[in-house]
Amino acid sequence: MRLLLAVLMMVVLAPVASAEPLTRPPTAKCEFIPTPENPAARPVPVPSAVVPAKGTVKVTIVTNYGVVVAKLDRANAPCAVENFAHLARHWFYTMTQCWRLTDTARLGVLQCGDIYRAEEGGPGYRFADEVTGAETYPRGTIAYGNQGPGTNGSEFFIVHSFANIRPVYTVMGHVIHGMDTLDRIVEAGIVPQPDGTLDGAPRKPVRILHVLAG
Repeated sequence: MRLLLAVLMMVVLAPVASAEPLTRPPTAKCEFIPTPENPAARPVPVPSAVVPAKGTVKVTIVTNYGVVVAKLDRANAPCAVENFAHLARHWFYTMTQCWRLTDTARLGVLQCGDIYRAEEGGPGYRFADEVTGAETYPRGTIAYGNQGPGTNGSEFFIVHSFANIRPVYTVMGHVIHGMDTLDRIVEAGIVPQPDGTLDGAPRKPVRILHVLAG
């Protein structure tokens, strides 16, 4: 009996834990819409519809010119960042080519991410823009390319000088190491257009050997 009373007293006198609400990391909902008219150039599953909306993702782009390391911001563009990391982890960008290089008074970017040629060969789906209208694109910016509103897929560009363009391209993040790799690519030259504009294929092919996302 004494033992039972002692146990009951311990239960009654035990401190009650406060019921504090559990804080869950913020998330965002994304809609990845299939594009049967533009099927996947390489087999890749569709990313999750619910993605993290906080934190950063470090990506390492290994090219035949050297390495470029970028930090992607989930809070700024959760769907775009998740998609880029998803494609990288499924080897979509491995052994691909950057088809376009520009070095004009308005635009200085390296465009990559398409499998077949510039603006052809995506993942078989598209997703919406994540822009505010106040975006700028200074040197080192990494952003998604598109062919109109809501047509993001796998194509992306890195600004090697500046980009005086409309704020309609989703900014994923910025290069934190390896801008000298971009400088070497630009120095190697561009195949000029008939009008002499420096907006075309890199004179020496730029190949992405692999992309790591952590």
